[in-house]
Amino acid sequence: MKEMRLIVMSAVLLMASVAIAQTATTDESGTDTDIALLRSDVQAQKTDIIGKTMQLSDTDAKPFWPLYREYSTKQQALGDQRVSVIKDYAAQYDTLTDAQADALMARMIKFNKSRNDLTAEYYPKFKKAIGPKQAAKFFQVDNRLTMLVDLQLANSIPIIQ
Repeated sequence: MKEMRLIVMSAVLLMASVAIAQTATTDESGTDTDIALLRSDVQAQKTDIIGKTMQLSDTDAKPFWPLYREYSTKQQALGDQRVSVIKDYAAQYDTLTDAQADALMARMIKFNKSRNDLTAEYYPKFKKAIGPKQAAKFFQVDNRLTMLVDLQLANSIPIIQ
């Protein structure tokens, strides 16, 4: 129960952080500074939640954290795809055509497939590193955090007119 409260409290922080992304600004180099700061903040919170929830032994922590960082880096690269789709949708929102909507959907389908493929690629690696039960626990926690971010995004992005 204590673990669940920690997850819920941390999830509220994650959801609040995602809301900041709606006010993203771009610097001279074209970098979305708010998105970069948000990503860093969310990643730190996510790592903290995972660490507290997993409660890994020293033996399991040693192979877990480098593998987690690798997995997380790939998740962030996929997140860039989603950010790109959201930005394009926002830019086209008032004048969205059928062709543009179709292209955006194709990109989101590709993103969702890539996200599922990443889980399928990394589950065996985590299973080998920390065992099936701990690997399943990690993906359960990771999935819950991902769903919270997805829910916040879904709540923030307007439906097509």
